[in-house]
Amino acid sequence: MPQEIAADLAARVAHARAASEAELTTLVHEAAGEALPALLENPHFDEAHARLLLERLDLPAEVLSAIAGRADWAANESVRFGLARHPRTPKRIALAAVRQLFLFDLVRLSLLPSAPADIRRLAEDAIVARLPQLPLGQKLTLARRGPARVAGALVAEGHPKAVKLALDSATLTESQVLKVLANRNVPARAVTAIAQHPKWSRQHHVRIALVRNPHTPPPAVLAFLPDLTLRDLAEIAKLQDLPPHVRKYLEQERARRASKSGTRA
Repeated sequence: MPQEIAADLAARVAHARAASEAELTTLVHEAAGEALPALLENPHFDEAHARLLLERLDLPAEVLSAIAGRADWAANESVRFGLARHPRTPKRIALAAVRQLFLFDLVRLSLLPSAPADIRRLAEDAIVARLPQLPLGQKLTLARRGPARVAGALVAEGHPKAVKLALDSATLTESQVLKVLANRNVPARAVTAIAQHPKWSRQHHVRIALVRNPHTPPPAVLAFLPDLTLRDLAEIAKLQDLPPHVRKYLEQERARRASKSGTRA
């Protein structure tokens, strides 16, 4: 039996190595793991076959390394994307591929659940690093389609059109909004946009962050205070760098509640 298995394996490897161009299109989807390296040795195997092969999630690292080692294949954006997204690509190869991807392939990669988490994070880092140099049109597209960190970074930049789209983005998370509000260097118009947004201005933790932010318009602060707990008010009042007008509003709100309940503020 072992001899039969060995003979069958040898036959499959030989077939992969000598298959016709038409047969290769089928083999890249069906060849067993042991025969995969032999496919790359086939003289008919080209960049198009490499792209198809990268769709398989069962590729061994040696095959992925071999594909990356072919400079003519690795120069193709689709091949680089396939290497970057593949869960079995050796880390150094995946990292190098990410750094060479075009902007919107980075976006695709960052939103791909099957890609390794650290690779998605690196893709996000690369997008955020490019933001200052991007034309407005691309920023607006990113505001609609980009991952949460990119949407948050666009809000923090403060361009009115990008801020509006990013705040409406389905990918934006509360944690990213809070991160924006924790940055005192964020433009006032970005803070105002959050304070006026129908979704984010209703979130409890966002309201607390807005009250603490010196750029929040006073009418918004006054509107948020009645919905905060006494504990929230007390914690905010402890802040050393709280704007004087906000501290005054806090004292007034605490006094109002004390008067209403008949207790001392």
